[in-house]
Amino acid sequence: MHLSILDWFIIIFFFSITLTIGVWVSKKAGKNSSEFFLSGKSMPWWLLGLSMVATTFSTDTPNLVTDIVRNDGVSGNWVWWAFLLTGLLTVFVYAKLWRKSNVNTDLEFYELRYGGASARFLRKFRAIYLGVFFNVITMSSVTLAAIKIGGVMLNLEPWETVIGAGLITVIFSALGGFKGVVYTDFILFFVAMVGSIGAAYYLVNLPEVGGLSQLMSDENIVDKLSIMPNLNDKNAIITLLIIPLAVQWWSSWYPGAEPGGGGYIAQRMLAAKDENHAIGATFFFNIMHYALRPWPWIMVALASLVVFPDLASIQEAFPNVSDDKLGHDLAYSAMLTLLPSGLLGLVLASLIAAYMSTISTQLNWGSSYIVYDYYKQQINPKASEKQLVAVGRISTILLMILSALLALLLQNALQLFNLLLVFGAGTGLIFILRWFWWRINAWSEITAMFASGIISLTLKLTPIGNYLFDSENGFFEDYMEFPMVVLTTTSLWLIVTFCTRAESKEVLRNFYIKIQPGGPGWDKIVKEAEIENIEIKDKKDEGWSVPSGIFAMLLGCALIYSCMFATGYWIYGENFYAISFTCFALISAFLLKKQWQKIKTTVI
Repeated sequence: MHLSILDWFIIIFFFSITLTIGVWVSKKAGKNSSEFFLSGKSMPWWLLGLSMVATTFSTDTPNLVTDIVRNDGVSGNWVWWAFLLTGLLTVFVYAKLWRKSNVNTDLEFYELRYGGASARFLRKFRAIYLGVFFNVITMSSVTLAAIKIGGVMLNLEPWETVIGAGLITVIFSALGGFKGVVYTDFILFFVAMVGSIGAAYYLVNLPEVGGLSQLMSDENIVDKLSIMPNLNDKNAIITLLIIPLAVQWWSSWYPGAEPGGGGYIAQRMLAAKDENHAIGATFFFNIMHYALRPWPWIMVALASLVVFPDLASIQEAFPNVSDDKLGHDLAYSAMLTLLPSGLLGLVLASLIAAYMSTISTQLNWGSSYIVYDYYKQQINPKASEKQLVAVGRISTILLMILSALLALLLQNALQLFNLLLVFGAGTGLIFILRWFWWRINAWSEITAMFASGIISLTLKLTPIGNYLFDSENGFFEDYMEFPMVVLTTTSLWLIVTFCTRAESKEVLRNFYIKIQPGGPGWDKIVKEAEIENIEIKDKKDEGWSVPSGIFAMLLGCALIYSCMFATGYWIYGENFYAISFTCFALISAFLLKKQWQKIKTTVI
């Protein structure tokens, strides 16, 4: 594949804009650490919402979706669509709590909610555990996708892609900080959306694909089109629907879909002007992330089954791709090589945009953990603002180097998705309950973190996993692995919770005064304070808002899932279902608007 002068112009023009923004905001970003990591906590909801969407575009996401569709059909995406419940719980329950906390990172929350040496240990350990370990794994997955795109579309060696894409991204991230990330995300969002939609439209109408109607009837994809799993396939129903919707969404910590909020989603909520801007940003993100954005990728994945029906056809078309990088996720990049001049440049620019947005966000977020939750807490508590910014920029560079090295060793994005999913299994319930149940302590989180990690690694890296969870020879069906990790981890941290001392009255009361979480889980603390004539409950409190928030969450799920189904059925040409789900979406939107008025305090 050869790029035309027009393609190169589009790509270079895009790079120039990105670097210009990074340089332009670098002076203000370097003013202090709050500007570098949170842009002074003054961002509007729409800009933060666009930034969240741009960040999760990523280069590995279309590859992951393609891998899922080619193996399990469109319905296979329920493995991540189920996380909508997590996202909307964050929107309507946790967004305002995070904004009330007024912390600089979500790890700073630990010393607000817990006390003593255990809280300090938890904060510094998770700073490295999440900011370095998990963060590097996530970025390496994104970089792996960039390697595959570079190898297929530009015939680049892996190291050439890593250096070329990584160098520009790390320079821009180190200069511009969070504000640079958010400002460029605004541009990256529109470039990425236009690129993905344009590519889907052109590729579906290729002569060998034959347009939408012919694609829908092609023998290679007729069994891949269903949005819902086959009700006659017990394994598919359990793995793609029951486990994700009944267990996975609340029990597993996964980057970008943390129960109770966290990670770079929390970073953006903390950067919002106020509570309602935090709610608006996260709600907009969830609509775009689940209802609309996946469909261009899904259509390209379906078209790829016509052009490249199996791995052998991909390998034949791209003999230079090494065997260790060959997988179904490669089909997305393979299809993009068929684009015409101009559109090809735009799509490549959109993929570069997706890569830069995700990596720059991960770098800034991970660096904030290292600076605030490790360096300032453990190494240099009296560090000046200039020193904190300098450490932030150095750690940004080091995180990029580590993730690039790991990416060169990986094979496909689905490997990492499954590993991260199981690795955080059983921890999610703590992140949901710690705001609303006084009895949870730092040792609860420490136990859950180590238990889920040790159990997951044991099952994934030793023969024990195959011995216990094998559909043919094991004690359990393979789909039981995830629920068993959740059950074991949850049981362990609950036991430890009741066997260890609760947090001190002072810590619990200070937390309640600041956050005002309410609910039956804090009744004991509130009543004890009243007996001692200590007022910790705000007299202006109008009641516990969580039930209203959960009802809004359910209405939001009905709205977004209806939009997702409606979009799919409009594309499929199934007008009856498309109209039905569109009407249901409108009804859900009307009811949600009324419910929203009950839970928000000011106009966004």
